Amino acid sequence: MEFTPRQIVAELDRYIIGQSEAKKAVAIALRNRYRRSRLAPEVREEITPKNIIMQGPTGVGKTEIARRLAKLVKAPFVKVEATKFTEVGYVGRDVESMVRDLVECAIRLVREEKIAEVEPKAKEAAERKLVDGLFPARKKSRPEMSDAEIRETLTAELNSGKLDKIMIEMDMPVQAQPLQLGPIGGNETNLGEFMRLMPKQTKKRKVTVREAYDLLTKAEASKLIDDDSINAEGVRRAEQDGIIFIDEMDKIASKGNVNGPDVSREGVQRDILPIVEGCTVNTKYGNIRTDFILFIAAGAFHIAKVNDLIPELQGRFPVLVELNSLTREDFSKILKEPDNAIIMQYAALLGVDNVKLKFTDEAIDELAEIAFLENENNENIGARRLHTVMETLLEDISFNASGDHDEIEVVIDRKYVSEHMEGVKKRMNLKKYIL
Repeated sequence: MEFTPRQIVAELDRYIIGQSEAKKAVAIALRNRYRRSRLAPEVREEITPKNIIMQGPTGVGKTEIARRLAKLVKAPFVKVEATKFTEVGYVGRDVESMVRDLVECAIRLVREEKIAEVEPKAKEAAERKLVDGLFPARKKSRPEMSDAEIRETLTAELNSGKLDKIMIEMDMPVQAQPLQLGPIGGNETNLGEFMRLMPKQTKKRKVTVREAYDLLTKAEASKLIDDDSINAEGVRRAEQDGIIFIDEMDKIASKGNVNGPDVSREGVQRDILPIVEGCTVNTKYGNIRTDFILFIAAGAFHIAKVNDLIPELQGRFPVLVELNSLTREDFSKILKEPDNAIIMQYAALLGVDNVKLKFTDEAIDELAEIAFLENENNENIGARRLHTVMETLLEDISFNASGDHDEIEVVIDRKYVSEHMEGVKKRMNLKKYIL
């Protein structure tokens, strides 16, 4: 299914509160990728993605927007920190490693899809092997039954889960671990391809029937898929559908100084430039072009500004969107509205120990107020502040919940919040008098 920009924004709204400008920008970029795929090849080659740079404080949803976008369309996605890279001559990661990571991610996605396609056949083959392994013991205990009846009974019991916890000893395939040698001269050398050609090893293992079933299913699925076609499709998908999110971009922005670490910062920018501009990167699966990968950069840009990046790099990120700091209303919505709302997460966690949490609207408003003021008085860490507030609020309940009792209901109201967050509120009040 190809999403329209409105549908993309609607999907992002399920998980992220506010930031409509950023959502619009990424939705348009994603739709343009689909539009480009519908064009004639000669026109398609001329159109490259319009990369995006997000400017906004930490914890307002920059990474989450990019991650949810990729998940929505099942696109290969990697997140890297610009501060991990250093220019040639300094110790650090090579900038090309972000592209190699993207290819690995794409191949993993394709492999999972292919395994899902062949899973029914793999399960049948694994079932037959397990029945063959269990047959001799059952034959001894039930000599009056025919071979066909024994196999039929074993198959039924296996599917119903009756045999799951029985321990058996079987020859199980051993997963060969590729030997990593690298990076050598900027390229990673991997002996995985050679090991794939070596004979498969097996080892006698004592496992439950359920574990054996799962291991055999994976082994049978691996036999049914073609690694070469998976690798080729992975490289193609990384080239055409890949998204690379470069965080902490403001940390490598220099302000025109030539002393200290600024020299290295500008060097990192110049090393990143050809990757974003479009080049060919050598990976262990073949060469990949970066011309059509969508790059999304992000940073707080409190001290350094977007204009402090080198002009060539700025030109490769033509779309600039600013994300707003979160308001009291935003905090209140984050607590209760998204599909993965924080209140829902804590309620589910404590529900395991038979504690039923119930929050009143007044309590939620009070928690939002505390989180907002904490960000105002201390370092602004955005929505992450809510986790600090919730951990403090529910510390006693989380510590005392044990699950060895019937379900109990705990109502979190404004009074409960005031009593358990009293220390935090006192600290906030004192801040007013400290210069």
